[in-house]
Amino acid sequence: MRMIQILMLGLFGTALPIQFAVADADGEREVLARIIHELQAIQPLITEASSQANPDARIRFQYDWLQQDLDRIRLGIQEHIDTPRSEPRTFPPLRGDYRR
Repeated sequence: MRMIQILMLGLFGTALPIQFAVADADGEREVLARIIHELQAIQPLITEASSQANPDARIRFQYDWLQQDLDRIRLGIQEHIDTPRSEPRTFPPLRGDYRR
């Protein structure tokens, strides 16, 4: 009976860290998706500010540059979310010929 308890304790001890690691990855993806949502939500504000900008101003805010940067950020986050969770590792090729 004592051996079963030790085995069960060992099983739970190894399973819990794995479960927390998966939960952290899921939590991260969820927060990143919220960031994408927030970036999309500010799009109307950028459009409004751009329409109210003075075209004759000596120094003008570059809304197109802002939009490009935000699109780049959004795409980078989306690519991270869309990639498989575990990327295959690459290993150096085997020599194969062990004779000289």
